[in-house]
Amino acid sequence: MQHHVRPEGSPPVNGYSHAVSFAGPMVMISGQVPLDAEGRVVGYDDAAEQTRQIFRNMTIALEAAGSTMGDVVKLTVFLTNMADLAAFRAVRDEFIDPQRPPASSLVQVSGLVHPAFRVEIEAIAAVRSIP
Repeated sequence: MQHHVRPEGSPPVNGYSHAVSFAGPMVMISGQVPLDAEGRVVGYDDAAEQTRQIFRNMTIALEAAGSTMGDVVKLTVFLTNMADLAAFRAVRDEFIDPQRPPASSLVQVSGLVHPAFRVEIEAIAAVRSIP
């Protein structure tokens, strides 16, 4: 896997790579939301706690598919409020190596499937071993 964080001539980045290249199988992780294992919303008014729960859920899904957070090559992030961006970035860096960040897209949306959800994240990752 090769991270092209900032190829010559490209604009500055803040926690993402402009491109990530890899060979081999991959896994697509559906949009993860801030629900715990019992289906309860986590962090109603706390974007950081919602993001943390989402990355916990994503870690579980990745492991089931033979991958890890270190193998994520692309994140797509949906925020209902851009004021939550700093909280998202801080938590993301707890789960993603800031020296090898995935390619990323960030979209502000007017709402998500549940009115208490502030964040949803989907991912593409390389697969180390097919379970």
